[in-house]
Amino acid sequence: MNDSSSSKPFARLMETGRISRLLQVGIRTLNDHQREQAARFGVEIIEMKDWDDNAQLGFDGPVYLSVDLDGLDPAFAPGVSHHEPGGFSSRQVINLVHRFEGPLVGADIVELNPHRDINNMTAMVAARLAKEIMGRLLVGG
Repeated sequence: MNDSSSSKPFARLMETGRISRLLQVGIRTLNDHQREQAARFGVEIIEMKDWDDNAQLGFDGPVYLSVDLDGLDPAFAPGVSHHEPGGFSSRQVINLVHRFEGPLVGADIVELNPHRDINNMTAMVAARLAKEIMGRLLVGG
């Protein structure tokens, strides 16, 4: 959790102790400070290199899902500020939305940069993810 990144709000939440679990999946780059902060606050990280499409993710309490579009491979989401190859496909993220176990109570989708979005591809991916998340929320999480 780097104070200059979009993970700053999560770092602040972990410091307050107001959330019981933070799981980050698909991380491709971690520096030493980020690893130290994650260890300090008990943040669980599944790096992209270790991702298994058959992973069973489960949560005991309410789940707030934050989808960071730059976690997708630039081939699927070029309209982000930080391109890094080797990320999720749009299908993998849709599957993750549907497959994790636990009551979804809220969500957001972040990091769309329309100035870099080729043919509105990333906006379409974000819209599809919003549709899938809303569908899950409507059926009770």
